[in-house]
Amino acid sequence: MVDDEISMCAALDANFRRSGWQVVTSNGVSDALMKFRQSPCSLVVTDMRMGDGDGIDVLKGVRQVAPDTAVIFLTAYGTVPEAVLAMKEGACDYLMKPVSFQQLEETAHRILGRSFDARRADANDKQTQEFLGESGALGSLVARARRVAQTEADILIEAESGTGKELLARLIHRASPRAGKPFVAVNCSAFPENLLESELFGHVRGAFTGAIAAKPGKFQVAEGGTLLLDEIGEMPHSLQPKLLRVLQEREIDRLGDTRSLPMNVRVIATTNRSLASMVEAGTFRADLFYRLNVIPLTIPPLRDRREDIIELAQHFIRKYEPKSQRGNFTISSELADAFRLYDWPGNVRELENFVRRALALTHCSMLGVELFHSHASRPAHSALSNVHQFPQAPAAAAAPRPGVTLQEMERCLLEATLQATKGNRTRTAEMMGVSLRTVRNKIREYGLAAKEAV
Repeated sequence: MVDDEISMCAALDANFRRSGWQVVTSNGVSDALMKFRQSPCSLVVTDMRMGDGDGIDVLKGVRQVAPDTAVIFLTAYGTVPEAVLAMKEGACDYLMKPVSFQQLEETAHRILGRSFDARRADANDKQTQEFLGESGALGSLVARARRVAQTEADILIEAESGTGKELLARLIHRASPRAGKPFVAVNCSAFPENLLESELFGHVRGAFTGAIAAKPGKFQVAEGGTLLLDEIGEMPHSLQPKLLRVLQEREIDRLGDTRSLPMNVRVIATTNRSLASMVEAGTFRADLFYRLNVIPLTIPPLRDRREDIIELAQHFIRKYEPKSQRGNFTISSELADAFRLYDWPGNVRELENFVRRALALTHCSMLGVELFHSHASRPAHSALSNVHQFPQAPAAAAAPRPGVTLQEMERCLLEATLQATKGNRTRTAEMMGVSLRTVRNKIREYGLAAKEAV
């Protein structure tokens, strides 16, 4: 915690410690960097303006010691250029004071989860950053994606949920001339209509009630780079013409502003629904569809590339196996056969979640087919008839392995319950005997994507 407002720093320090965090505090830039060099941290929360420097100085000093450390800015005097500079320099978030401890802690959990996942991926071989598999359909897709990455055209990725649409978008960004610039993702289904417009285009101070300071939109933050519009089919109809104008004119209109700002951003849109069908139904604008559909890419579902399933499963084992048992886990031949028979309606994400849960629950290094019984016996696809014949898993298989953390067990239980309720948060809360708010907070904490969540 870096803040020259001593009372603010002390209050956040006390709150974080009560929640089980280990905290180092500092009231200035020089002192903060000295302490960080002595004992690097996973996360730095810094004020923007201080007596002996600013938050950018803190960020640059931290980056020299530990480039992967996450940094959050707090400021009471936010300006659009300041926020854009902070994000371009590599800040993970930019929060306006006054900020509640709950908001700050939720942001910290979210960012640290992503940061650790990214570092874990970097530690594996280069393939973990891209699509795994040797199927012809996947190989053709990746080759085409690399070719179109060199162009400036906007791209539409249509695929079922869980196939890796954001992963493909990131691959395109890394293979493009924009690779050194920001990659910014926005989930269009995660914001109500009035907030999504501000999130995308930004607003000036006083644009609406509560707008006490200007805020840059994601288009500004992604300047020079790539903006991912995830689940574009969920964008409210009233916002679609505004997005169309941005794509056509390459300029944005912030809420409350009287002038337009030029924009240099490549847009990649993703959807798990057929936009062409939505156009026919009148729920998506035809002109926006044709503007987005310059280069269409379709990711094949996992059931159409079954030869990749075992390689993916082995990758997820390497990704999630405990450090103390690294390299010990294998897949039994019976479980491998079950994997190939199953249709994987949740695609790669479903496979990843199963492997993670199996590693938490198994007692031995060989992952057996009994672990798959309760998962595959859910009504899903007719192709599962052979899988349904597996014997009932013994009670011991449902017990956690020694050494698994309570946090990991909680995450696995939440994932399993969300799957059972098809992402219905209200039903999940009822089944787990907790409040809806608790479920929502835990979903954010663990970075879970609950499809059709309500």
